Amino acid sequence: MKRKTFKPLLLAAVAGLGLMATPLAARAETLADALVAAYRNSDLLEQNRATLRAADEDVAGAMAALRPVIRWIADVGYTRNPLGEAQTRAAGRQPDRLGASLQLSGEMTLFDFGQTRLGIEIAKEAVLATRQALVNIEQNVLLDTVQAYADVKSASEQVAINQNSVRVIGEELKAAQDRFEVGEVTRTDVSLAEAQLAAARASLAAAQGDLSAAREAYKAVTGHYPKALAALPRAPSLPKSLEEARSIGVRQHPVIRQAQHQVTVNDLRVELAAKSRMPTVTGSLTTTIPEDSSNDYASVGVRASQTIYSGGALSSAHRKAIAGRDGARAALGSATSQVAEAVANAWAGIEVRRAQIRAYDEQIQAATIAYQGVREEATLGARTTLDVLDAEQDLLDARASRIDAEAGLQVAYYQLLSAMGLLTVENLKLGIPTYDPAAYYNAVRNAPYTSTHGESLDRVLRAIGKP
Repeated sequence: MKRKTFKPLLLAAVAGLGLMATPLAARAETLADALVAAYRNSDLLEQNRATLRAADEDVAGAMAALRPVIRWIADVGYTRNPLGEAQTRAAGRQPDRLGASLQLSGEMTLFDFGQTRLGIEIAKEAVLATRQALVNIEQNVLLDTVQAYADVKSASEQVAINQNSVRVIGEELKAAQDRFEVGEVTRTDVSLAEAQLAAARASLAAAQGDLSAAREAYKAVTGHYPKALAALPRAPSLPKSLEEARSIGVRQHPVIRQAQHQVTVNDLRVELAAKSRMPTVTGSLTTTIPEDSSNDYASVGVRASQTIYSGGALSSAHRKAIAGRDGARAALGSATSQVAEAVANAWAGIEVRRAQIRAYDEQIQAATIAYQGVREEATLGARTTLDVLDAEQDLLDARASRIDAEAGLQVAYYQLLSAMGLLTVENLKLGIPTYDPAAYYNAVRNAPYTSTHGESLDRVLRAIGKP
């Protein structure tokens, strides 16, 4: 008897959710599709790719310091003699004349005790650090996408549940009004049903607002609004223990790798600051061609220089480099601790969400049985309309909480991947070309005289779907 009474409501709830599920079979956007769209359309990723290319150019600039610098100077001048022509001849001076000369000079550092080489190594390590920063940005973009996808799915299901609740409570109100007409219930019962319906409509409006906000967040990360989203996929492959997850994070997280390269950069800067006190030997070649080419001349020279006193600037720069090195080492230790903490928090988050889902399942089962019983008892006059509405609300709250917990669990999976440094297009095996950070670097690292990197960069951008 109880089962028969509850069956129409149960079927209605399933049908309400089914209205959303029907389009998914025809054309559904998966989480992988959303991640690919975010990777291809993220302005934040594009901004940091440009930052990386700028760091690549620092290597080219440092490499250029090993090569000669060649300049030309064109000089044109007019000389006016205030004396008359006869006086000028008598004085043996030159008359008014327009003169010109062309000078070509070249200068090159011959020996600087490795200062230039250190500058190149610093620039290369900075590139490696910037690459890891780009990987971390990629992780953040993908995690935001997972969050947006889960939020849209959760909000959509919440809207469906609240729509069904409004419909069911509307039917309860109609039944209460009919029973009031025949004198089976009081006006109070009708008012309670009206109040519950108004509350259900308010909840529906809030759920629709949450869905609108979730859709906007989805568009911000993927570049388009969601249409029909497929169900969240199965959990990704995860480590079997917290210690294993923490070990992976400490070894592979891009924040730690970036900090490691920053330590190397600062170690090299300390060495460079020490060598800045050493002499520098440069060679020069100059040739000048005056207007009268018979008087052209050339000169070759070697110059050695060394700063003896700079008011303490060199010592200050050395101490500053040492302080920077100490700070970088401390930052590495801090990054390691933060990653380990993030892994532990993400692991705990998964366990919490799983426990919540189990508890909500039990709550839904108990609330369903209670709701069935209250409805049956109400038909026999043993329960009031308020009892029925309260039982229905308890069931609704349990279902809504489970939806949120399920979405939170899916996000927690990817939060753990992000904490371990594994939330990348490559590790997720999304099957799309990825941005090659080495392509631009290889094109410019030797500081070519002409711009040869354009085609290489165009190929990289076309590979990831950029126009």
